[in-house]
Amino acid sequence: MSYDLIIKNGLVILETGETNIDVAVKNGKIAALGYDLGDAEEIIDAEGLIVSPGMVDVHVHITDPGGVRADWEGYVTGTKACAKGGVTTFVEMPLNQLPATVNGESIRKKYAAGQDKLRVDVASFGGLVPFNLDGGIQELNDEGVAAYKCFMATCGDPTLDGDFSNVDDYALMEGMKQIAKTGKLLAIHAENAAITDALGRAAKARGEKTLAEYVATRPVFTEVEAIRRAIFFAKLTGCRIHICHVACPEGVEEVIKAREEGLDITCETCVHYLYFTTDELDSIGMSAKCSPPIRDQAAQDGLWKYVISGAVITAVSDHSPCTPDLKDKDNAFDAWGGISGVQNNVDILFDEGVQKRGLSLKAFADLIATKPSERFNLPMKGSIALGKDADFVFIKPQSAYTLKAEDLEYRNKFSPYVGRTINAQIARTILRGKTIYALGQGVTEGAVGQFIRR
Repeated sequence: MSYDLIIKNGLVILETGETNIDVAVKNGKIAALGYDLGDAEEIIDAEGLIVSPGMVDVHVHITDPGGVRADWEGYVTGTKACAKGGVTTFVEMPLNQLPATVNGESIRKKYAAGQDKLRVDVASFGGLVPFNLDGGIQELNDEGVAAYKCFMATCGDPTLDGDFSNVDDYALMEGMKQIAKTGKLLAIHAENAAITDALGRAAKARGEKTLAEYVATRPVFTEVEAIRRAIFFAKLTGCRIHICHVACPEGVEEVIKAREEGLDITCETCVHYLYFTTDELDSIGMSAKCSPPIRDQAAQDGLWKYVISGAVITAVSDHSPCTPDLKDKDNAFDAWGGISGVQNNVDILFDEGVQKRGLSLKAFADLIATKPSERFNLPMKGSIALGKDADFVFIKPQSAYTLKAEDLEYRNKFSPYVGRTINAQIARTILRGKTIYALGQGVTEGAVGQFIRR
């Protein structure tokens, strides 16, 4: 049989573990695994490289259609960064873009804005907000969202028409009831809004302005309390939930306990929580501000324990870019809270997890691809198996480089990872059998990505 592509000589991470095996692709799908597979239009020699399923990042913000935020991050630059970083699929958050994705009309505008711009495949979150409880949730389901997202922390700008808004307890409960009927997942930003907002106002009034002081206004208990509240409402409503960007091991422990009680719940952490600690934030600057905040070394160590055990199903970028003026602040309480990071998920997780902490290659593939694709109902993604989409990232191990701003594909070229030396590189990214990035050649021309509707 003749194939479109055969990948030879790589160490391939299969669902059963890594092995030296050849992979054949036909019509964008994985068609054969084995040896001496025959002829192909293209043969790629992956000697010395790890061949992993492409990353499925289930937490990315893009601002098309942008409105007043049009200069933050569009589909072209955002998906180019994904291609360069080994992310072949992401699930796009329903906020930062204007209008926010809260009903049928707004998600159709999003699909139109991405037409002929995608370098990777994109699934969508629909939003749960207090003002879409009268039909918006069902409209989003009909338009094929993969999951839903809400904020228990304060978010959005009430002066902007069409912006996102956080839920109160009633909207959370009622929204969970409606989402439960769809069978889809609700992802939750879990922080206690009343307490964190008040602590922040008080700190700023006292003249505090450092990032370390900002972190102190969002203590661990404000995360844990919100997670417990979300769990309680999920038990009442039967809604399947996923806790976003858990920044402390105590939060993971609440999820573990709820799972042991039979609740359908999972959680993620972020690459930046596994990489940075509070004591280095002020030397990095406002590019490292986010919420929940980056915590201390003990928290990071605890999170790595739960990543390695599998209790945390994935580590995401929470790529949340903005324009430089929103980060160029002297006071941490005035700076935009969001990290630009999607280009450096895979290389950092491979270096920090596999090379430094002994994470197995199978566990690595589970973390970046298999588990998130399973949880977010993306059945053609996430593993190197017959019939799946031929999405791969080739990783060059033990190959140190120092990230420079000019290396970034983002519209606004800043990130807390700039200046860091990372001891692994993305050698190639393949989407449905087509190379979309190669080391030394860059991101390929042509928008071959697609929207995924579930």
